[in-house]
Amino acid sequence: MRSHIRLGRLFGIEIGLHYSWLIIALLLTLSLTAHFQATHPSWDRGLIWTLAGVTAVLFFASIVTHELAHAAVARTRGLPVRSITLFALGGVARIEREATDPKSEFWIGVIGPIASAIIGICCLGLALGFGWRGSLSAETPLLAMLVWLGYINIMLAVFNMTPGFPLDGGRVLRAFIWWMTGDGNRSTRIAARIGQAVGIGFIVLGVVRYFGNAGLGGLWIAFIGWFLLEAARESYAQVAIAESLRGVRAGDIMSRDYPTVDGRYNLQTFTDDFLLRTGRRCFVVVEDGRILGLITPQEVTAVERAQWPYTTVYDAMRPIERLRTITPETPLAEALATVGRDDVNQLPVVSNGRLEGIISRAHILSFLQTRADLKV
Repeated sequence: MRSHIRLGRLFGIEIGLHYSWLIIALLLTLSLTAHFQATHPSWDRGLIWTLAGVTAVLFFASIVTHELAHAAVARTRGLPVRSITLFALGGVARIEREATDPKSEFWIGVIGPIASAIIGICCLGLALGFGWRGSLSAETPLLAMLVWLGYINIMLAVFNMTPGFPLDGGRVLRAFIWWMTGDGNRSTRIAARIGQAVGIGFIVLGVVRYFGNAGLGGLWIAFIGWFLLEAARESYAQVAIAESLRGVRAGDIMSRDYPTVDGRYNLQTFTDDFLLRTGRRCFVVVEDGRILGLITPQEVTAVERAQWPYTTVYDAMRPIERLRTITPETPLAEALATVGRDDVNQLPVVSNGRLEGIISRAHILSFLQTRADLKV
């Protein structure tokens, strides 16, 4: 099951909604309804609900714009962007690779808050043009929406510039440290540690506010702090993994002893005599000595069980032409990134058109565990 709802593509980038966003969208709409009712009790209830819904949609559109700004700069710096996903606490642009220099890191980080600030200023500017007098309580529904969007986007820009990784401000901080030290991994460690401190600070603030009669608002701040703390810890762990994999190539740990299966077997025979009997999960499909592709339980279960006796391994396999492959010289860190990004468990290692071996997620995790056990 997919973890998000695919909305479509914009400028070649897939836009999606994580399921957690639906809960936040509902809560935001309810919050906006309460806000507009409190500030304009004379307005019609239907108008207030409509205004709250439209405002919520436009707010999330502004978050997409924020992430598109990140994506646009990443592309100009030669970093492909796969998707943008909205989730409970905002949005995230999935950039396939990390920035390779501090200048790229700085601009990718800072452009999102700049975009949010511009949106906020434009909304307030439009409100002034339509007769807003600068008060928090606007006179008309249009002004109320523009004023709220203006303030919230400016607040979003300020919050995102908090100097704690992985917030945008943390990326900017990382860029400065990277520029000063010349060490990208060290800069990430420092920025992630600061991010953990920021997360703990938000948790403490949220708890204090909760017991200080702030109610759910305090719990929300604490939840944001917990999210930042976990994200910063994950960033720190990724640096540790990158350092453990430094200098190691795919060819160093790949398995040359890979099982094969004739593509002419049917899936029932393959399941009974190969998968279940051996316990192996990945088989190289061969026919008359030629390597045709790979087959795993994932490909088997994609076929209805009733059709297994009538479907050959050749019909169900992933052809070699459609497989993401690496070479023996591929850095192991890059192989791990490919496994995670493409959500695959195995990667064929190919050299000059010849299959040299197989590297799996389990191989990489076992290598990391051994390094951790030996404390090297």
